[in-house]
Amino acid sequence: MKGRKLYAVLGLVFLSVSALLYAVHYLIFGDVHHIFIYLLGDVAFLPLEVFLVVIVLERILARREKQAVLYKLNMAIGAFFSEVGNALLADLLEYFRNRDELSRRFNVQAGWTAADFKAAADYARNLKIEVDMARMDLPALKKFMSSKRPYLLTLLENPNLLEHDRFTDLLWATTHLDEELEARPRLSGLPREDLAHLAGDIQRMYDHLASEWIDHVQHLKAAYPFLFSLVLRTHPFQENRSPVVRGA
Repeated sequence: MKGRKLYAVLGLVFLSVSALLYAVHYLIFGDVHHIFIYLLGDVAFLPLEVFLVVIVLERILARREKQAVLYKLNMAIGAFFSEVGNALLADLLEYFRNRDELSRRFNVQAGWTAADFKAAADYARNLKIEVDMARMDLPALKKFMSSKRPYLLTLLENPNLLEHDRFTDLLWATTHLDEELEARPRLSGLPREDLAHLAGDIQRMYDHLASEWIDHVQHLKAAYPFLFSLVLRTHPFQENRSPVVRGA
């Protein structure tokens, strides 16, 4: 209510000032015809001015702001994979029974097209992982997740992530797995049902991780070829990965 009253008062003040200035104009020049000619011209231009300022200019500014937010968001996603995601993609892959199929589906190549990325993304969003919990090194995973906890919590405080629901879901799945592991004082001798529960948490996180990774790599291919080149040489879904650049 206070805001409405303020706007009403401001409107009356501006109208009064305008009327006063027109009155001064009439007192000085005594030409009502001239006043109404320019008044009608100003009123006639008003819809065009509203269109240019409110619609065109506002949309341009909104688009620029959105691009700036997406740029910061992509930086945050890239930092996440450098700090946490790439290591999880590689380390957990070793404990999947169907890792050969995953490697074949996600083995990004330099010549991949939009159709190739779409096929990989569709597969990632319906991912079925067979976790070998008998071989899974849960203490090592717990230690790694615990070391990255402050960084993950910092990412969750980033307001730009609100623009990307899927990446936020990935962070929640990752932090939840960390909480599950941290809640267990011992990770040896766990009952079969509990291991199945942890396997589900790992699968949920890896589903989000692989899906977001494919989208991120496609973005790098389009916008940052030099970063995409490093991904091609180091991603875990290939037989012989190495950052060293070699000849054909």
